[in-house]
Amino acid sequence: MDQFKQISTFVDVVAKGSLSAAARAEGIAPAMIGRRLDALEARLGVKLLQRTTRKIALTNEGEAFLENCQRILLDLENAELQVSERSARPSGHLNVSAPAGFGRQHVASLIPSFLAEHQDVTLTLNLNDRIVDLIGEGVDVAIRIADLSDSNLIGVKLVDNKRVVVATPDYLKKHGRPVSLDELSRHNCLAISSQGSQRGWTFRQNGKNVTLKVQGNMVCNDGAVLYDWALESRGLAWRSMWEVGTEIESGQLVTVLDDYAAPGNDIYAIFAQRQHLPLRIRAFVDFLRRAFAQPDYWSKAKRPRW
Repeated sequence: MDQFKQISTFVDVVAKGSLSAAARAEGIAPAMIGRRLDALEARLGVKLLQRTTRKIALTNEGEAFLENCQRILLDLENAELQVSERSARPSGHLNVSAPAGFGRQHVASLIPSFLAEHQDVTLTLNLNDRIVDLIGEGVDVAIRIADLSDSNLIGVKLVDNKRVVVATPDYLKKHGRPVSLDELSRHNCLAISSQGSQRGWTFRQNGKNVTLKVQGNMVCNDGAVLYDWALESRGLAWRSMWEVGTEIESGQLVTVLDDYAAPGNDIYAIFAQRQHLPLRIRAFVDFLRRAFAQPDYWSKAKRPRW
């Protein structure tokens, strides 16, 4: 900062013709201007100006240095102007990661509208169910469905979400409606697997979260398949409201064991850093929040077929 101030003072003194004029423009004493010039010449080891408080004259070295300094200051001014103009509207490339199922249904479907609204932005959407390394993989925004209350991750909640156990009315008519966690053992539970191991279902019981390994004759690593099996009355499924909310509203699926529902796995946008987020990131996150907050969004959202 001191070096930059010395250079800008040198250019101002030459432009205004004297130390006194430069000092008046900055609102400081001429002696302060003189000390900056002395420090600059001492650092460079050359005499740049022959000067008094009322008159200055450039040396040969001063003339050559002045031209370079003027170019540098102009480049800096242009760089700041470009950044300022870019920050006035979203622009640049955005790399987004999202869980496969949620991303297909509730992120990919919104991207065309976002890009139509922000035409200077381009976007790459990566869909996968693993936890990505934001910095290592160059991800600007990661959409995650999780409980972040005890996490050090930096994120913004996009929408509330919870998991529910669902089945079709036909399944419940044939096999009965479970009213306690113990009764799950008597039902065909459609479980999801991850890396070869079955994931448990989490509930709230006696003030604590409990995870149960359920039993069933159909297991899959793709939640969309479990959704289809549930609609085909194959068994009970533990699914997120973002996936089955429309079907519950229409009566195609019915929730059970609601008294044991665990705290929500809400939906977040995660960033590598909180400060100085590019406008394109803030615009994208705000766009998703506005879309999800629409009263009729979740009832109108259509589930894509793949």
